[in-house]
Amino acid sequence: MQVDAFSNRVMAIKPRLYRIALLYLGNESMAKDTVDEAEYRAYISLKKLRQPEYFETWLTRILINECKKAMHRAKREVAYEAIPEPAAENFDALPLKEAIGKLPHELREVIILRYFSGYSVVETAQSLDIPQGTVATRQRRALQLLRLELSDA
Repeated sequence: MQVDAFSNRVMAIKPRLYRIALLYLGNESMAKDTVDEAEYRAYISLKKLRQPEYFETWLTRILINECKKAMHRAKREVAYEAIPEPAAENFDALPLKEAIGKLPHELREVIILRYFSGYSVVETAQSLDIPQGTVATRQRRALQLLRLELSDA
């Protein structure tokens, strides 16, 4: 894949990647940094991509790994001062975001990819490297937990 083709494909899916990172991390600046880091890692590893038709899934997997690294780094950091970030929308105030944040990590991954990124069950399974049946089970369990959480609110 040429540099121009890589750049065009990344730019086409960058909003989706940003949404995934924002939902994982809950912080705009961390999400932007993580998307940029994932893009960089993908560019460096471009020769390892065996099937170009799975470019989006491959890049999403890289992004998920980078989000996990960022969350791990954030746990080790001590915040000196909470600096409020201006929200582009009132998404932070939504009860749904809080409910999704309370889900176990493996259930949250499936919900983010399926409902906020528009991935199919097959694409989600490929991105998370798990069987399709596991995706369906986790999705069903996550939706049950979200219904319980949101019905209490």
